[in-house]
Amino acid sequence: MNFRPHIWDPQLIVSQIIAMQSTFWLTLGIWSALATLVLGNTTGISLNLIFSYDSFNISSWEGRLCIAAVALNSITGAFALWMIVCRARQCSDYTITLYLYHIIACWIFNGYFPSQVSWWLVNLAGAILMAVLGEFLCMKAEFKSISINQGMKTDL
Repeated sequence: MNFRPHIWDPQLIVSQIIAMQSTFWLTLGIWSALATLVLGNTTGISLNLIFSYDSFNISSWEGRLCIAAVALNSITGAFALWMIVCRARQCSDYTITLYLYHIIACWIFNGYFPSQVSWWLVNLAGAILMAVLGEFLCMKAEFKSISINQGMKTDL
């Protein structure tokens, strides 16, 4: 964890957004593929698992596993916030940006704006989980005590 000064650095912000978005979609793909493999369906692994609105049907095992994949991805995303962003007060900003880009990508992929209530609830819960857990992890790191009384160490 580094403590950088509070200056406007667009290059850092854009690189962090790209890193977070890439991590989000990569890990969502991995968790969704694992969920599909648990069902024994090796032919169903596609981008539909990440971007399709129809994946979140709570009445089917496939839907429940996709919801579990989103929950696990939110936990993974919180750790990514801790490693990439490193600031508790910025975790909600990066999470909202990440999910906004995800909504836009889903809209482009499906060709229409999401109208399924289950999709909105799952993604809202995932965003809240990611932001809160990410802030907790970052605050824990920021408030870690810095030991000063180590004395003088010399190697001769």
